[in-house]
Amino acid sequence: MTLYVVATPIGNLEDLGLRAIAALKECDAIAAEDTRRTRGLLSHLGISGKDLVSLHAHSTDKDVEKLLVMLKSGTIALVTDAGTPSVSDPGEALVRAAIENGIRVIPIPGPSAVLAALSASGLATEAGFRFFGFLPRSNIARAEAIATISATPEPVVLFESPERVKETLADLARATPDRSACVAREMTKVHEEMVRGKLSELPSGREWIGEITIVLGSFRRGDVRVTDEEIDARIDEELGRGASSKQIAHRVAAWSGQPQRDVYARVVTRKQKR
Repeated sequence: MTLYVVATPIGNLEDLGLRAIAALKECDAIAAEDTRRTRGLLSHLGISGKDLVSLHAHSTDKDVEKLLVMLKSGTIALVTDAGTPSVSDPGEALVRAAIENGIRVIPIPGPSAVLAALSASGLATEAGFRFFGFLPRSNIARAEAIATISATPEPVVLFESPERVKETLADLARATPDRSACVAREMTKVHEEMVRGKLSELPSGREWIGEITIVLGSFRRGDVRVTDEEIDARIDEELGRGASSKQIAHRVAAWSGQPQRDVYARVVTRKQKR
């Protein structure tokens, strides 16, 4: 009755630890986000004959229940496609269910895109950091997340798909253009790349390919007050892009440091004048 939460490589297979290899060899079954990728890892390690059970973002409660039944009579190793399971990953449902059923959960630490990017970014501090995972896709939830990130003084780490990196960097740059950032691409792989600079300086036109982790440095807005004229100009700019009133209020409040309610009132006024 043991669930091993096993961190697997984020790229370079040589990063897999000895405890992780032992757990994969000795467990009765493996719960994997993508059984094909996990089978490739097992083949690299010379491990065969393992029962692989799929556990992904679209798995149901019945799928988790099936794994719980297996856990009550044996051991399962939980793995994700890359990195540490249950961190921005569907495996968290099984971890919670195991805990609720009194099953021992043992972490086997190892590769982590979050810590790898932060450690090499040059932006880590003693004050710690905040991890946001993947940003929401819906407009309002996304705008709220960007506003929260922009108001966070500690370093921030977040994941993003290559298709949305350009948009995310543009949103972050509009909110806090002078904030230092590092875009970590394809970490531990052949084409590993770290792109550093202020958000306003990062290449806005390039296409991003591969696994992406974004690190933002610590940030404090300082004592310089944004004028009402600058706020109105920014609101007009956002209105020209077709953004909704709520989106604009989130973005401009994060950028200006002004209360969101006050900014929203200005947005409504500016919109009526157009």
